[in-house]
Amino acid sequence: MDSINASAPEQALRTEDDPRWDILLNRRSGSAVGADFVYAVRTTGVYCTPGSPSRLPRPENIVFFDSASQAEAAGFRPSRRSAQDQQSVDLKHAAAVAEACRVIDACDSMPNLAELAETVGMSSFHFHRTFKKITGLTPKAYSVASMRSRVQAQLCQGVTITSALYEAGYNSNSRFYEASQNMLGMKPSEYRAGGANVDIRFALGESSLGSILVATSSKGICAISLGDDPDVLIRGFQDQFPNANLIGADAQFEALIATVVGFVQSPATGLALPLDIRGTVFQERVWQALRDIPVGSTATYTDIARQLGMPSAVRAVANACGANTLAVAIPCHRVVRSDGSLSGYRWGVERKRKLLDIESGGATGLFS
Repeated sequence: MDSINASAPEQALRTEDDPRWDILLNRRSGSAVGADFVYAVRTTGVYCTPGSPSRLPRPENIVFFDSASQAEAAGFRPSRRSAQDQQSVDLKHAAAVAEACRVIDACDSMPNLAELAETVGMSSFHFHRTFKKITGLTPKAYSVASMRSRVQAQLCQGVTITSALYEAGYNSNSRFYEASQNMLGMKPSEYRAGGANVDIRFALGESSLGSILVATSSKGICAISLGDDPDVLIRGFQDQFPNANLIGADAQFEALIATVVGFVQSPATGLALPLDIRGTVFQERVWQALRDIPVGSTATYTDIARQLGMPSAVRAVANACGANTLAVAIPCHRVVRSDGSLSGYRWGVERKRKLLDIESGGATGLFS
């Protein structure tokens, strides 16, 4: 980075021209509260949070970074106080977002962003940014997912559609039906009837991992399953939507499954196809966290729970991983126990081991 190698006069000018320098100069007056950046000290190799009580370095020795991770990537390490401060800030942010989620879940409609931010003691901008960083969703997207979960729960219990929409917080039928297609992937009457009259296309493929089933709804890929027996895979998918119209593969769909098979073989290439993701609000938060784990890396169930601001929800995280129906696309295989050992995997622990092996470069290919 130019700022790291700049001459002292050049860097002093850059620092003094940066609005963050004024925040540091006035930090005793509280200007640093809620400031979302860190500053590194070129002479010591450490970085600090804006509220650090340490003596302020000379401007020519300061380099600003948007985040601690950027500072560390540039070769700086956290000061002892900054490491403690950052942990404290992270815990406060997680608690604030958890409280905001509880407020949203209890509301019949999306609360005003400013009011929601004020409830947890943040500015609207800082709250929106922090909420998305922790949950992977904007507050509005979380609210939509929360209402969807309530609708799904009501419909699965067999209540009338009208009752379900009012219980979920929709105050008009028209507003609900406008959103229901995106929310449920089908009409509410079809969802309540177990997918009656809904077309779901599927195809099977074979690999060294066993059989692969890929299925799509009108919204996108709704299932990627792995197993030893194709019949078992099909029966499992039928159980999910027992009354749907399952349509076998045609030439166009064969091309799609070839794309998915190629992605499973080389996850680093990514999957540029829409996904039809359906789950509870908590499940979708977990699944988004899983999609943020880089190829070739792993995280523990505890890591994910902490990232979501719910450190005691380790078992719930594991259950959400087990509920995933999109193998590899939502990479629950990248989650391991705290000691690094492999735990249960919906499609078999040995397949999990093979997937991790290929992602870490320990195998040349998955498919025969």
